[in-house]
Amino acid sequence: MSASKIKTYVRFVISIVLCQVAAAIGAFFTTPAIPTWYASLRKPALTPPNWLFAPVWTALYLMMAVSLFLVWNTGPKRREVRESIVIFCVQLGVNVFWSYSFFGLQSPALGLVVILALWLSILISIASFFRVSKIAALFLVPYLVWVSLATYLNYSVVMLNSS
Repeated sequence: MSASKIKTYVRFVISIVLCQVAAAIGAFFTTPAIPTWYASLRKPALTPPNWLFAPVWTALYLMMAVSLFLVWNTGPKRREVRESIVIFCVQLGVNVFWSYSFFGLQSPALGLVVILALWLSILISIASFFRVSKIAALFLVPYLVWVSLATYLNYSVVMLNSS
């Protein structure tokens, strides 16, 4: 196997692992809160059933990993590729911080601030990825759509549960 093929496989595996680590950290904060604290909150009528969140997030994290890989694999020595990867990693960190804020700290208000930053960071990631790989950018669009719904839900939880 050639060195370039090995590098390609390594980039793919690292992309998957990075996104799955973020997912696992988010789940660490989210999972215990769902049957307890989250169950006690008033939620808007458009809230999807709890069973839907895990498969949707699994698909989204996989799409995020593929997106990252597609950008990274275009040439990591290129400046726009390195910048795009940094932007992506920042938004991935904001994603984890939302789980910590909303579920870990049980703070919908802080979660709302963080998810607004997340939404913006996803949009910036899409724009940055678009300059490198249009397909990679398209892989992030469902993520933006889902986080748009999550932003509405987060806002509604804040409004419905304010004293």
